[in-house]
Amino acid sequence: MLNIKTTLLTAIIVTLSLFGCSEPQPSTPQIKPSNLKAQHEAFEQKQGKPVLYQVFTRLFGNKNSTNKPWGTLEENGVGKFNDFTDEALEGIKELGVTHIWYTGVLHHAVVRDYTNFGISMDDPDVVKGRAGSPYAVKDYYNVNPDLAVEPANRLQEFKALIERTHNHELKAIIDIVPNHVARNYQSISKPEGVEDFGATDDTSVEYHRDNNFYYVVGEAFKVPEPVNGYKPLDGEAHPMADGQFEEMPAKWTGNGSRAAQPKHDDWYETVKINYGVRPDGTYDFDRLPPEYAEKDYREHYAFWAERDVPDSWKKYRQIVEYWIDFGIDGFRFDVAELVPVEVWSYLNSAIKMKNPDAFLLAEIYQPHLYRDFIHLGKMDYLYDKVDFYDVTKAIMQGKESTDKLVEIQHKFADIEQYLMHFLENHDEQRIASPDFVGNADIARPAMVVSATISRSPTMLYFAQDVGEAAKEDAGFGDPTRTTIFDYWGVPSHQRWMNGGRFDGGQLSDKEKSLRDFYIRLMNLSASSSAFNGGYMDLHRFNRSQTENYDGRLMSYARWSDEEKVIVIANYDTQKQYTFDLKLPTSLVSKWNLATGEYKIFDRLYGEIEKKLIVTDKNASLKVDLQPLQSYIFYLSE
Repeated sequence: MLNIKTTLLTAIIVTLSLFGCSEPQPSTPQIKPSNLKAQHEAFEQKQGKPVLYQVFTRLFGNKNSTNKPWGTLEENGVGKFNDFTDEALEGIKELGVTHIWYTGVLHHAVVRDYTNFGISMDDPDVVKGRAGSPYAVKDYYNVNPDLAVEPANRLQEFKALIERTHNHELKAIIDIVPNHVARNYQSISKPEGVEDFGATDDTSVEYHRDNNFYYVVGEAFKVPEPVNGYKPLDGEAHPMADGQFEEMPAKWTGNGSRAAQPKHDDWYETVKINYGVRPDGTYDFDRLPPEYAEKDYREHYAFWAERDVPDSWKKYRQIVEYWIDFGIDGFRFDVAELVPVEVWSYLNSAIKMKNPDAFLLAEIYQPHLYRDFIHLGKMDYLYDKVDFYDVTKAIMQGKESTDKLVEIQHKFADIEQYLMHFLENHDEQRIASPDFVGNADIARPAMVVSATISRSPTMLYFAQDVGEAAKEDAGFGDPTRTTIFDYWGVPSHQRWMNGGRFDGGQLSDKEKSLRDFYIRLMNLSASSSAFNGGYMDLHRFNRSQTENYDGRLMSYARWSDEEKVIVIANYDTQKQYTFDLKLPTSLVSKWNLATGEYKIFDRLYGEIEKKLIVTDKNASLKVDLQPLQSYIFYLSE
């Protein structure tokens, strides 16, 4: 079975090496500006601590449970915009959600015939799966016709969904895929004055600053040689599935391959966008001065207003401004690090000029670039994948100590509020899948820590809260991850949907318990002022001072002017812990705790009351932790 796609980090390194770089290079010296912290805090005060709910739109409302591998839309069904009913949106909001990321909305290449609606056919030889990849966008000014009850009215149906989302006091974001587009990109919906990508490119040269694509001059594109017996549509007869796709000259492939015939594990269904980066990796545009790390989006906007920029920059600005005007509240930017940081300064400052509260999230996997993309690229948030998620996964699997999480928190202390935490998304394995840990309950302590250790937002993936395992072979998609390429039903999610009631009526007791945990945790972490306030590590202090405290435990303090909180989590699946958690004198002093006894209450389940004992020498709390148990203790004064 094919993997979803080449590992993103590998593709990033390959792309950069193709541009003449031996390793990823920061765009400018990294600066830690002093005044941006206050700006971000002001932004947070307006938005609160966000909870982002990623939903794969095509799958969310599908009630069909046939689940035939490589099944057609008619066989396996498909969800629609209209399936996000008031009940569904309230069910999402119940998880403390503030923003919904509607994944796979834009019109991407699909195999299904929509020629009756003026849409050209897509060739299965350059479409992944039967339903297509959401990251091979074919028309940036319209939405996937699969998602509409009436495909001719698909934009109106999506507009109605955005309005319903807003009526429930939720924000809506969508993907923008800046690094590549579908090989068969052609917009039939573009506004007047907008030109298609590549429409006026000079195809006689490999590179020109204002070309939208790179070209393999004099060579025609060839479909990749299949591997492991792969055949489009699993070998089903189709008039266009002939191993041919007409493209002359060939364009560079989305992940940076310059071959006229890319490999099967390349992003062969896409072509790479040219932002004015020469083939040798040098930049053909004005650089952003380092001091702009200390300037706000208005000053960035003014900087670019006076400069001529490559054509692809302008096209993507037209796209994001179109969707902001449509009512979209922000964007998740796919593989953002493959696009120069100057482009992000240009785009994001334009977005913020239209909507200062727009939510801007970048998928990025190179920690040494984080600060550049925040301060120079004007991103609100970045994926915290390579450090926090990867280490958390290893801890859950028993391969790493919680000590490592403390190091990560310290490493990114100056930008921790920008780093979005998650345990699942469409690229990652489901927690309950056998290849991850095989049991969604094992994630409970990890989820507590992920949601409360920093001021960062938290992202949930749909059906995470009911323990979806994604064990089935959907066809092109990879088991352990919920497919993004196939028509499919998501079993645990369908039990929560309960035929469209969205009340969890078919969930098992275990699934109901897990969802209850997520509802409690996410609402507490998002609404408590302590989790948007101060932080102190208790873990390292207790590792050296406390008997029976080891690297399967995690503890820290959080506080605000109104609240004082101690979080303790046990990641071990078997071991019960009993110990006296000690508070360092610096925390006792910061909290102004006088000698005596203080009542503390667990706010996660509200059933535990204990005593924090403060003497003239120390402070301690007796803790009993069952396997996978966590406490979120609030101090009562």
